[in-house]
Amino acid sequence: MTAEQRNVQETLFSERAAGIKQSAVRDVFELSLDPSLVSLAGGNPYLQLLPLEKIGEIAQRIIVEQGPVALQYGSGLGTEELRAQILEVMAAEGITNVGFDDVVVTNGSQSAQDMACKVFCDPGDTVLCEDPTYVGALNTFEAYQVNARPVGTDENGLIPEALRTRIAELRAAGERIKFLYTIPNFNNPSGITLAAERRQEIVDICREAGILILEDNPYGMLRYEGEAAPTLRSLDADNVIYMGSFSKIFAPGLRIGWAAVPTHLFRRFYLAGEAVALCPPTLNQMIISTYLEEHDWKGQVAKYNDLYRSRRDAMLTALAQYLPEDITHTHPDGGFFIWLTLPEGIDTYELLQQGVKAGVIFIPGAAFSPSGEASNKLRLAFCSVDEDTIAEGVRRLSLLLQQALAG
Repeated sequence: MTAEQRNVQETLFSERAAGIKQSAVRDVFELSLDPSLVSLAGGNPYLQLLPLEKIGEIAQRIIVEQGPVALQYGSGLGTEELRAQILEVMAAEGITNVGFDDVVVTNGSQSAQDMACKVFCDPGDTVLCEDPTYVGALNTFEAYQVNARPVGTDENGLIPEALRTRIAELRAAGERIKFLYTIPNFNNPSGITLAAERRQEIVDICREAGILILEDNPYGMLRYEGEAAPTLRSLDADNVIYMGSFSKIFAPGLRIGWAAVPTHLFRRFYLAGEAVALCPPTLNQMIISTYLEEHDWKGQVAKYNDLYRSRRDAMLTALAQYLPEDITHTHPDGGFFIWLTLPEGIDTYELLQQGVKAGVIFIPGAAFSPSGEASNKLRLAFCSVDEDTIAEGVRRLSLLLQQALAG
């Protein structure tokens, strides 16, 4: 292709599309398909633990007995049965201040993030977030030309005083803040949980400042130790949009999540999603509804927790055994991830290429930062590999890190 042809091609794209780039997570996903590598990168649930034969029978029965409904267009809100069941799922996490008419089924919680940006943000607006935070959310903010501004955190999550200060600073600079995006339980990628004693204060600060909260909680039920803290939505029904997902407690391939939206915001939020997806897939919703009705889904989550706790502990043990002393890591109470911090000056994105040669892969920290700058941090996932493989992967990684420190 000539330079002139490339210039013509570029004029076809919008300004929004020009800023979209492939993330490091996608790059690493392709690498993880290589069987010679130990992948400590992917946050994939271990689906082999599901009752796959039973789910297959459910899917077959639905298609045979209710095919004309299951394979047809459906409501943009989602099926009534699943929306009612979602209320029960949220109640299991202590959320009882959501009405049936405040729930919309989405194509995964990723779709809910997209809907929020579309409804609330204009190009140049600002959203607040943790640093690090979920790469998918950062990609969505970037696509909508929204500025993602980090708020100070520590080992107990968002720092309330840092949030107050950040809001004041950004508004003094003329920025228009629309919402705080947060993963309060077992943050992806850090694994950190927002302390229970900070939650009401975070909610109060945002409400008083006129800033919405987008609470993303896909991992909330995957707790391996400690007591559950109240969700932000349970503390404020009027200012918190809660995003949930069946991807981690059931199956990500079905692409079904939901949003619990304050009543006064619901109509426009729902219409934004309908304009893109028309309706969430009816068959997938019916499979989930039947699974929730006929299977002990809470018992299934308990099985997941037993498995993931064992794998988390295996990774923590391996890190204690092999990791060089100059490197620190988080100790998550749940979720899928452990976050490593290396000495300053080591770029973990560059380290990834050496990791491939060493037979182990991870996600570089820069993928999860709104700054996009080089990072001395990296994410490890323990959910989808067995204990022996985890130990071997950490051993290989530690040898690589020792070489990086020596260099």
